[in-house]
Amino acid sequence: MDMREALAKGPQLGFGIMWPTSGVIERIGPDWDWIWLDGQHGQLDYRDVLAGVRAANLVDRPTVVRVPGHEPGYIGKTLDTGCEAVMVPVIDTPEQAKAAVEASRFPPLGSRSYGARRAVDLFGRGYSHQERTQPLLVCQIETQTGVENADAIAAVQGVDVLFFGPDDMAMRQGLAMDKPRPKGCFDKALKTVADAAKRHGKFAGGVFATPESLNEAVQLGYRLIVVGADASLLPAASAEKAQTMRNALGGQASKQAGAAGSPY
Repeated sequence: MDMREALAKGPQLGFGIMWPTSGVIERIGPDWDWIWLDGQHGQLDYRDVLAGVRAANLVDRPTVVRVPGHEPGYIGKTLDTGCEAVMVPVIDTPEQAKAAVEASRFPPLGSRSYGARRAVDLFGRGYSHQERTQPLLVCQIETQTGVENADAIAAVQGVDVLFFGPDDMAMRQGLAMDKPRPKGCFDKALKTVADAAKRHGKFAGGVFATPESLNEAVQLGYRLIVVGADASLLPAASAEKAQTMRNALGGQASKQAGAAGSPY
């Protein structure tokens, strides 16, 4: 089942990878519906992304790769890894969405260059044919301008997913990045993005890390959903284990340990 078919059936839960550790994907990738490789803010270069896509292929999980920006060459190179989707950050206008389509689609819809070494090796020289399933284009909506233009962005042919970006949205609203966000602060924006996607037959996606937020998002129609990442799971599990073992020592090691319970 390709990603379009899976998203049409219901919510797909993804796990984010920010550290260059493809072995993690091999080990826990099967727990999730898809893998998010963060090439924008994560510590992944092209070789790391390629290794991550290969590891995900090994455990039969699709990959969505977030690229650093709008540069067409990098978008094309990322798609050449054989990933199932590319995510382009900070899409504010339909013109920017059209440029992302231009970079990510083969002619006649776009101008993506032909010749991906891995794709030819795996699928043959016909990998670019329109009758073959082509990668999804995920446009991140991360600003108020993007939210206001969500309908026009969703209307662009070649855009598949609108993905709500909460951190940049919060920062632009002057919210502290290290404090809990006011309940409901994104409710209107989340609904606007979901409704725009639905109106134009596209999918909505976002990051929803708690059961409550996940259920609310699904009710709105969100389907491509990130619920966790290595950069949050590992520190939390490590801190919990360390504290458990220090507690087992009856506090003997607590003075040496310092702030052992901190996730950082």
